[in-house]
Amino acid sequence: MTITRRNLITAGASALLLPTALRAQEAQVPMAERPARLAAPATRHNISSFSSQSWQDHFDSLGVASIVADTSSRALHYWNAEGDYRVYPTSVPASDELTKRGYTKIVRKKVGPDWTPTASMVERNPELHYMPPGPDNPLGTHAMYLSWPAYLIHGTHDTRKIGRRSSDGCIGLYNFAIEELFAVTPIGTQVRII
Repeated sequence: MTITRRNLITAGASALLLPTALRAQEAQVPMAERPARLAAPATRHNISSFSSQSWQDHFDSLGVASIVADTSSRALHYWNAEGDYRVYPTSVPASDELTKRGYTKIVRKKVGPDWTPTASMVERNPELHYMPPGPDNPLGTHAMYLSWPAYLIHGTHDTRKIGRRSSDGCIGLYNFAIEELFAVTPIGTQVRII
């Protein structure tokens, strides 16, 4: 057989289509008759590591509202008292040493929060200092304070932090997202950080 441009293109196209044709043939064989290695459907891996959450896995009831902040998925899951659900991408603590996990609740909310670094933050970075509300404030436009001292769910002006391990212990959201969450989250909302 002579190698021509047409034969080369045809052979390349056939090679590309062969896996599809084999899968189509395989799909026609009933699951019970397939070899064990083919019996189970392929599992699709989620590269982002996102994990959906159900409030029932964390709380006995919805209460006034419920939040699960998943530090592995970097997502905050919110359910109101009626069970309506929302999910938001977050920033999470930069290391496991800075991550506090467990049950807490929203005890206070503030629009235009000011920020004072904790002693351990200043120890790690002596240049940190008090910040009034505004565009340089690391808490963004809104903050919800947890019953754990110095831990918050807040906004951020630095949108590069969302989806990353970048905080000193808090859960950060885009400013538009924290504004929306702030409006629907009552004081007393139960929170679990996992």
